[in-house]
Parts: sequence; structure tokens; C-alpha cells
Amino acid sequence: MFSKGHVFIGFGFGPIQSGLFAREAAASGRFDEIVVAEVDGALVEALRRNDDAYTVNIAHADRVEAAAVRGVRLLDLSVAGDARHLRAALASATEIVTSLPSVAFYTRGGAASVASLIAEGLRANPHGQTVVYTAENNNHAAEILQAAVAAAAGAGAAMRPCQFLNTVIGKMSQVLSLDCDRVPPSAVECSRAPIVPGFPKAFLVEAFNRILVSEITLPGFTPGITAFEEKPDLLPFEEAKLYGHNAIHAALGFWGRRLGVASLADLRRDALTMALARQAFVDEIGAALVKKHAHLNDPLFTPEGFAAYADDLLGRITNPFLADTVERAIRDPLRKLGADDRIFGAIRQCLAMGIEPVCLAHAATTALRVLPSLPECAHLGRTSWNTADTLASLWQGTAPPADEMTRIMALLGQL
Repeated sequence: MFSKGHVFIGFGFGPIQSGLFAREAAASGRFDEIVVAEVDGALVEALRRNDDAYTVNIAHADRVEAAAVRGVRLLDLSVAGDARHLRAALASATEIVTSLPSVAFYTRGGAASVASLIAEGLRANPHGQTVVYTAENNNHAAEILQAAVAAAAGAGAAMRPCQFLNTVIGKMSQVLSLDCDRVPPSAVECSRAPIVPGFPKAFLVEAFNRILVSEITLPGFTPGITAFEEKPDLLPFEEAKLYGHNAIHAALGFWGRRLGVASLADLRRDALTMALARQAFVDEIGAALVKKHAHLNDPLFTPEGFAAYADDLLGRITNPFLADTVERAIRDPLRKLGADDRIFGAIRQCLAMGIEPVCLAHAATTALRVLPSLPECAHLGRTSWNTADTLASLWQGTAPPADEMTRIMALLGQL
């Protein structure tokens, strides 16, 4: 039988895996096999009954498209036969994608952990080459997984040549509940196509598909998925994603919470909030990153390029067809307000480049003010938050140097 030469393995079947990686692999026609390990046994069985086909909803600027994807086999590793199937496939995998809740999941499960399974597959067959795309929201996910795989393999283990790649995925997505009788959802949720007929969940991803990945340096290796844009130095683009895209997304969420709106699309009607967001995006963190990375001579890191990037994202974040919610934008607020995370990380980037981030500071102050009202903070038993005490509590062990902390406090104190 003719071999296409590529085998795709995925870990985790959420909207990014289903609506980006597995979908691109299926559309390419270059893969002999596409399998994804998934812990939701009901979802695995549902796809199996549906002949390994599923639907993903794609949000465009003016509509939502229900796109069918075929030929993706889900595997439940708690089932012995599926576990054997995955191990056999890993021995010849050319492309592996981890799309997990966090990098902490790489080593969970002992001998059945993601790192251990990848190491076993690389040891099992010395022939060929493999790339591993890490799709977790961590700027150093590839390095973390590579170290975990090496530790699982053991010192001196002979393994198939493999390169671990970081990714910058600006494609927004979510899982929608379609249990419309039990949970009062929006009309948007109930109108979306389920993952498979009768299943109570749907995947919704935006149409945007410009995905950046680390440059592949394996000699002669040609990936089966060719839709991604390789960059020799990905970190500047990861900073644009975290301190630009993610920071403004969270800022809009906190502003929306303060204003009492439910959807980010509702903010399109608030000219003041959108102007604050654009100024924070273009004139503050945009100006800082352009100044920091202008030496790359990349179109993004120019005033015109970053302004276009910001304007495009502001439209996408508030796209009514994406139906993103304020609740989702501010989920896990204590992490998102970390010293090195999106909003405060962006503030610190600005200060380091000599730019005063007044609008970002406004977002940070708004976030600190709404914290007591958030369900995630109820266990802390506080009804009000002093800025200094709150930041000291949030940043234990990660606080900036004293002089930088003084500058941040002075900036927040002006508002």
C-alpha cells in the first residue's frame, strides 16, 4: 500500500487540537494515520460511533461555518487496546502535538505520562525524524517537554531524532455547552453544531489561521502540516502574544466586568473602553515591543505593523460571532495578574523601555478592584483589596526588584 510518510499523534482533544492541528493534518492529505489521545471517554466513544468524524464551528467576521473533519481517531488510554494502538503509532510518529491544560500535565501519570509515552515511542524506532509542537500557553513549553522526555528516557538512551517546537497560537477558541435545558446558555451556544450529533458540547474557533512555530532544523525534514510560519527566534512573537493579545483580552474582560456586560462584543458600543484598549495596545505595549525588537526587521515590530496587528485583534476579540464572554476573559484572575503575566508583564515591559503605561495601569487597577467580586477569590474571604497588600499576596516569591516595584506602585497610585 502506498505510504504518505506521515503519522500524526495528538495529546488532548480540545478546540485548538480539533480546530487547528488535527484539522490541518486531515486537510493536508499527507498523513497515513491521525490519532489523538483524549481522557474524555464519552467523547472518544461518540467520535468512534460517528466513523471518526466531527464538526468544528468556525467564526468568521460575518458568519459561523460548521466544518466537518474526517479521519481523526480518538484513543482512550484507560482502554488497553487504545493504549497499545497509541504506543504503536508513536513509534512511527512524524508530528506530535501536545495541547493540554498546562505544561504540568507533561509528567502526570508516571509510565503513562505524555513525556514517558513520547520517550518510549522515540526509543522504539531509530528510523525517521519527529517534530513535537507544544501548544500549551507557555513561552518555554518546548524546552520543558524536551527535558521531561529526556528524563523519562534515561541517560544515554538512543532515540529517534526529534525537535521540540514552541508555538504562538493567536487563534481564539472555546468549548460551548449545548445542554440548553440544564444550563441557561446564550442563543449563540444553542445554535452551534455539536462535536458529533447528540453530543452536549461544541467546538468554536475563529477563522484566523496565522500560526507561528519555531524554525524546524532537522536535516531534510518536511512536515506534513505546511500551513505554519516558522521563525528562527520565536520569543519576540511570544511576547507580542502574551503582552499584547493576551493582555488586552484580559483588560477588556476586567473593564467589561466593571461595566456589567456579559459579552466582549458588547464593548464595541463603548467608545471610551475601546479607545483605552487601543491606546494600551498601540501606544504603550506596542511602542515598547517595537522599540525592543526593531532590530529583527520584521514587519510586526514597526509602528505601522503593530498598529495593524492591534486593530485586527481588537476586531477579532469583540467579534459577536466568536461570542467570547467577559467571564472567560477573566477566568483564573490570580494567575493572569501575576508579576510576569499578561497585564503586569506588559506594564513592566513598558517601564523597561521608558514608556509610561497609563492605560495598562488603568486596566490593572480595574482588575484589582473587581477581584473581591469574583467567584475564584471567594475562598480568600476578603471584601476589599489594598493594592500593596494584594500585590504582595499575588506575587509571593515573584515580586520585581524594589526599585521597579516602587515605579509600579507610583503608576497605580496615580489612578
